This record gives sequence, C-alpha cells and structure tokens, in this order.
Amino acid sequence: MANKHLTGSGFDLPVAKETFDAYVADMGLSDRLTFAPGSFFEDPMPQTDVITMGHIVHDWDLETKQMPLEKAYQALNPGGALIVYETLIDDDRSQNAFGILMSLNMLIETREGFDYTGADCQGWMADIGFKDTYVEHLVGPDSMVVGFK
Repeated sequence: MANKHLTGSGFDLPVAKETFDAYVADMGLSDRLTFAPGSFFEDPMPQTDVITMGHIVHDWDLETKQMPLEKAYQALNPGGALIVYETLIDDDRSQNAFGILMSLNMLIETREGFDYTGADCQGWMADIGFKDTYVEHLVGPDSMVVGFK
C-alpha cells in the first residue's frame, strides 16, 4: 500500500461512523484512518495538516458557504492546505455547462444552495486568510480549489 506514513480522519455526523468504519475496514485501512464525530455547524474541526471538502460547500447560501471554510482555516496547522472540490463553474461561465446545470440543480434541491466559480472560492478563501490559492481541473466536470494557511 502506498504512502504508509499517512494517517487521516473522517469528520462527519455521528450517524456516519458505522458506515465509515465498515468502509475503512473493507479497504484495510483501520490502522490509518479514524472517525471524528461532529458537525461543522456546531463543533470545531480536528486540528490537521490537510482538509478536503467534496461537494459540500455548494449546498448553502453565501454566508453558510463561508462558515466551513473559516472552520477549516482554524483547524489547519500553519502551512496546512484546504482542498475544496466541486463541479465548479468556469470563471467566464461559458464552458462548463454541467457546472451551470448543477447550480440550477442545487437551487431546485436546496433552499439557497448554488455552485460557484473557482475565482469565487479563491476570493472567499483569501478573505478568511488563506494564501497561495489555485484552481486545478480534475477528471470530468470537477475541479478543485486549494488554499494554504
């Protein structure tokens, strides 16, 4: 198994623990991955070097979108990184039709959720204190925004 020196933790609602533990055990990673119960609406995130948030931030209005980013900043050790991946809309809103349709979908499924551009997320991160942010396209319609504390 690659990168045996790495360890990790999944931070999620307590109800997800059983599913998390079963999946981790099936992957043979129980000695490297642990579960940290909590809600970023109510609890601080565990201190760490890297935090990933996938398809989470687009669920809410602008103010609520910024809250988990702020909590991630507080939880990161100096030099740590936040990675946010979503179906980002391209900055000029002309190329990623799937991202624009996903934003419409979020407005239908949630009260105030919406997808956003990489530049939007970089701006929110910069306002919080993240440095050296960048956007990188991933496979398919997804991209990630990375910011360093």
